[in-house]
Amino acid sequence: MELDPGAKALATAIAAAPSIDTIPLELAREQVIKGFAKMKIPVKQVSSTRNILARCECGDIPVRIYTPYGQGPFPVMVFFHGGGWVLFNLDTYDPICTHLCSSAGCIVASVDYRLSPEFKFPAAIDDCFEAVKWISEHCNEWNGDPGSLNLAGDSAGGNLATVVAIRIRDEGGPVIKSQVLIYPATDYLQPEKPSHIKFSYGYGITMNDLRWFWDKYLEKEEDASNPWAAPLLAHDLSGLPPSYVIVSGYDPLRDEGILYAERLKEAGVRVHLSVYEDMIHGFLSYLGILKQAATAIEEISGWIKKINEK
Repeated sequence: MELDPGAKALATAIAAAPSIDTIPLELAREQVIKGFAKMKIPVKQVSSTRNILARCECGDIPVRIYTPYGQGPFPVMVFFHGGGWVLFNLDTYDPICTHLCSSAGCIVASVDYRLSPEFKFPAAIDDCFEAVKWISEHCNEWNGDPGSLNLAGDSAGGNLATVVAIRIRDEGGPVIKSQVLIYPATDYLQPEKPSHIKFSYGYGITMNDLRWFWDKYLEKEEDASNPWAAPLLAHDLSGLPPSYVIVSGYDPLRDEGILYAERLKEAGVRVHLSVYEDMIHGFLSYLGILKQAATAIEEISGWIKKINEK
């Protein structure tokens, strides 16, 4: 399938911008946030939005709570944003979180985990793991159902969701009803996969970007083979929650997302893999610009509703 014209236009605009490794980190963060603000991605009206602090062993973790209209108690989706463990914040993910909250009829708890390189691997994982446990203990205070807890994230956030699910299985924690992994990073870049090579440049995120993100995230070289960094390398994926995996056809991360979904299936996990053949990495962030983003929101919402049926 050919690349969607709208996605192609976005990829062309991204390619025209300075490479992320050629500008200071703070400027890169500022520019991507301003870039999304200029596009005026539409948010969805929800019943309430409020910021709280999850008081955890690793410190106070900011969490933004989105509550849908209705009676409740509501299923809860704990969401981890993307950005290569380095970029973005809660504000840039308001559109995705409000749409998921409204469409799925669930509380969305968006976690503002610590970013690299100021806080290297595994700081973000620790924050997300502790935040999930805290949210499970307190979500009834916001009309959430602690028995209907779901994990979700895109890109680096999808990576964090996978690892948190594995840690909860291995170390104990709340029951997770499902995980939603949106074009997740599941492996390091060596050896390169076909999609790494085929879509290395010109399709939004580049292999140069990915190398830069991994360099900022990992403390030392051997961390690249740690399953907490690269969950595709995990020896055992059995016992993980039902998983909804989305990948984009024109994305260097495509193959590792598909491989992770296949490994989950082989381990006996219920998996739904959805391939958006004509999309680039990050397409869900372009709500109101790419119609496929709205379609993906509806698909994810349908999954959350079905998996959390009483």
